[in-house]
Order: sequence, then structure tokens, then C-alpha cells
Amino acid sequence: MTKAVLFDMDGVLLDTERVAFASWEQAADERGVADIRSLYRQCIGMNTDDIKALLRARCGPGFDADGFYARAGEVFREIEMTRGLDLMPSVRPCLDALAAAGYRLAVASSTRTENVRRQLAAAGIIGYFETITCGDMVAHAKPAPDIYLQSCASLGLAPADCVAVEDSPNGVRAAVAAGIRCVMIPDQIQPDGEIRARAAAVLAHLGELPAYLTAV
Repeated sequence: MTKAVLFDMDGVLLDTERVAFASWEQAADERGVADIRSLYRQCIGMNTDDIKALLRARCGPGFDADGFYARAGEVFREIEMTRGLDLMPSVRPCLDALAAAGYRLAVASSTRTENVRRQLAAAGIIGYFETITCGDMVAHAKPAPDIYLQSCASLGLAPADCVAVEDSPNGVRAAVAAGIRCVMIPDQIQPDGEIRARAAAVLAHLGELPAYLTAV
């Protein structure tokens, strides 16, 4: 029986992926980086160190990955502070329904702890979650299983007792590698055959999750 639901944050709870991509586009335009959409999609779900390593691999060892990432972060923060970050569709009804049904709720995100806590608090939903596990708390971020394994441990539960909710291929791979059933709710990237085979289900939005958990 499922005892806990572990949520990715970006693209699942908060509509951050569109803001992040716009930030990357601006940083790329300023630095003459081509094909930024393809590069950005590869990075979804990764932590900072892994993203910088991929930037150097794609753009060359002399590329200023630190400067690029810092500039994209500046643009993101400007947007966050001036416009705010929207919730993804059906977040509150989903969280209310799961909490009422007795599920334990946690966040398992590759994003840094300070950003996750700030953004969840600003969105008014941080209080739903018993634990929050982030990319700077583990050695390897998604698609490695570390974040999900630590999230389960933070709740004192086995992976088999949990369901993960992800929007990206890297996130699905991480959850499955940890031995957790994963529900995918696509945001920026639609699942291919490999990811559909790995995911326990692919749903249109979070509003479908409570009924799905009741049925399985």
C-alpha cells in the first residue's frame, strides 16, 4: 500500500521550467550559445554541478559555465521577484485530497535547498510537506537515485511504500532506479517509449493523481 507521495518541484508543483528556459535563452543570447533549447532539455532534473559539466562538454572546456549559470540565475531571480512563480494546474486540490486521505507528502528536488524552501514558502504550499530533500544534500542528483533514496529515508519508509511524481525523463529514471513507482505528468518534455515503459502511469495533470492512487 502506498504510504507516501514524493513530489519533484520544478514543473510538477511550480511552473518554473518556462521561467528557467527564458532565463537560459537570455544568457545564451548574450554569450552566443546556439541550440539552447536542446541543451536546456538535457539539463532538466540535474543539479548545478552536473549542469555545469554538461555545459562544458557541449560548449567546450574553455566555456565559462559558471558565468553562464550565474547569469541565467540572475535573470530567473529577477522574474521570480517581480512576477512570482505560478503553481502548476490542480496543485492545491491534489495536495488537499492526498493529505485528507492520509498520505505522507514530501519533496524530492534537484534544486538547491535555499531555493526550494523559498519558492515553496512564497507559493504558500511548504506546509504540506513533511520532509524536503534537495540536490545539494546528496552526492549525485537525478538521474541518479540518491535524492529519492534519501527522501524515503527521511520518512523512514522503504521505496516500495512510496510513489514519486515527476515531469522529466531524468526524474523518472531517478525514481525508478531507487525502486519507487513513478507517475509522470509531462511539462516541457513528452515521454518517449523508454520513459513510458519506465513510468507506472502518465497523467495529464495533478488533479488526476488522487483517483489514480485510489485505483492502484
